[in-house]
Amino acid sequence: MMTEPVRWGVISTADIGLSKVLPAMQKSDMTSLNAIASRDLQRARKAADKLGISKAYGSYEELLNDPDIEAVYIPVPNHLHVPLSEQAAAAGKHVLCEKPIALSAKEAERLIVARDKHNVLIEEAFMVRSHPQWLKARDLVRDGSIGELLAVQGFFSYFNTDPDNVRNMADIGGGALYDIGCYPITTTRFLFDAEPDRVVSTIDRDPSFKTDRLVSALMEFPAGQAQFTVSTQMVPYQRMQVFGSKGRIEIEIPFNAPPTQPTRIFLDNGSEPGDASRQEIVFDRVDQYTLQGEQFSRAIREGSEQVVSLENTVKNMRVIDAVFRSHESGSWEAP
Repeated sequence: MMTEPVRWGVISTADIGLSKVLPAMQKSDMTSLNAIASRDLQRARKAADKLGISKAYGSYEELLNDPDIEAVYIPVPNHLHVPLSEQAAAAGKHVLCEKPIALSAKEAERLIVARDKHNVLIEEAFMVRSHPQWLKARDLVRDGSIGELLAVQGFFSYFNTDPDNVRNMADIGGGALYDIGCYPITTTRFLFDAEPDRVVSTIDRDPSFKTDRLVSALMEFPAGQAQFTVSTQMVPYQRMQVFGSKGRIEIEIPFNAPPTQPTRIFLDNGSEPGDASRQEIVFDRVDQYTLQGEQFSRAIREGSEQVVSLENTVKNMRVIDAVFRSHESGSWEAP
């Protein structure tokens, strides 16, 4: 017997939802998009018509009061993530909220309280944790294919100097670390299956926006080290390198894996210089946003384990907090 899909509502007509997440969720038999809300009813109706969603609401509260909606996807600006997630939980709705789900670990802890009080599921939308390439990379680490994991290096950047873009607004949670630095942090923790003991960082802020536009950090784990650089004002690029005592893994497009073409990671034992000895591992086309929505819906409907628990989210936020503190203190900080 086929499992009944979860009935979803969407809070906000943000571009990431309309262009990427929602069309992807509609591909799954586990997710039924039934309503979308905006603070502008006309905008909500336009989005609903575009995506074939039956209900449009002119306020978030109207959607949360709809008894037919079981779960909500929240892609609003970062500073609204926690209050809206709490509001949705109080209305009895399960919550899938865009990253970063909070602006501090202390804020994220509030969502554990809301989850437990209202008996709902709340999850941070780290779609990368659903992609087969990351699951395979972790398997290769675990099975000893690269020997002992000792170091991880990551880079993620794009160029955006639009003053009207929320990523360039410091007072609502803009900046590189919140927007993209969270990715190398969560994936490195995923690979080490551990938390860093301490971190040290350097941050360059835009003189006008006051946002962190260039961030580099070093994280010391019990079994090794990790380094990443992220930027909102640099040539667009992304890559993750995973180094062990006997081999390395390279993830070609680690975060924005395209849903329209196969993706690749590389396994290399280092026996030849350059990339001559690397082996290519190819993954069929898959939309990580489809998988994310489907897996969260199964957790709701079938009680399966969540991909990213709120407890894991709090630990990720503690690292982000420590990266910010380290730049201010000029020294190592413990998460």
